[in-house]
Amino acid sequence: MNRSITSHSRYCLLYNLGLMPYIDALEWQRSLLQERIKNPNLEDVLILLEHPPVYTLGQGATPEFLKFDLDNNTYSVYIVERGGEVTYHCPGQLVGYPILNLQRYRQDLHWYLRQLEEVLIRALARYGLEGERITGFTGVWVQGRKVAAIGIKVSRWITMHGFALNVCPDMTGFERIVPCGISDKPVGCLAELIPGITCDEVRANIAQSFAEVFDVELVTADPHGNLPTIKV
Repeated sequence: MNRSITSHSRYCLLYNLGLMPYIDALEWQRSLLQERIKNPNLEDVLILLEHPPVYTLGQGATPEFLKFDLDNNTYSVYIVERGGEVTYHCPGQLVGYPILNLQRYRQDLHWYLRQLEEVLIRALARYGLEGERITGFTGVWVQGRKVAAIGIKVSRWITMHGFALNVCPDMTGFERIVPCGISDKPVGCLAELIPGITCDEVRANIAQSFAEVFDVELVTADPHGNLPTIKV
């Protein structure tokens, strides 16, 4: 699928997927990034999915934030190229991986992080929840609890990795780490405030907020490689 964008429209392919092993999504992101470094005219991409239980550490992450032995454990753990400390992914957490060419937007990483936060804040507002930023930190909080983590990697102004929103996950996995290296601010999820909420219903709100914030037209893409057909 190598349909190039035109100079008149800014499209972003939306892959709205289910549960995918972390390593598969990671290799897919790396492939998409390299393709766009070679051909910057390729469309931007937004991947929305969930992962089986997995811990990930960013470059330079602090092992002391793990409450288990990194070299002797039964958990799935990956050290990856994103920024940030250790985090946890599991079903019930909606993960978004934007593969964007920031030369189309703004070549400013701080701006990009704030835009990702804005996507999440707008999506939360659709449920009457006030998402908040905390000065000096990256992510989104609701009522003092961190509900969304953000970690990115940018190469040649092409982005990968992204955000993770705790919708209705099993929160016990967070007990084995100091999430994002922040020991004095608890993590939370939307289900604590909106019982019965699911990732499936949140996906549409995230997609709509993403389209608004980045001023793109989302086009639903076929994960099997066929040309996109459904506009969102």
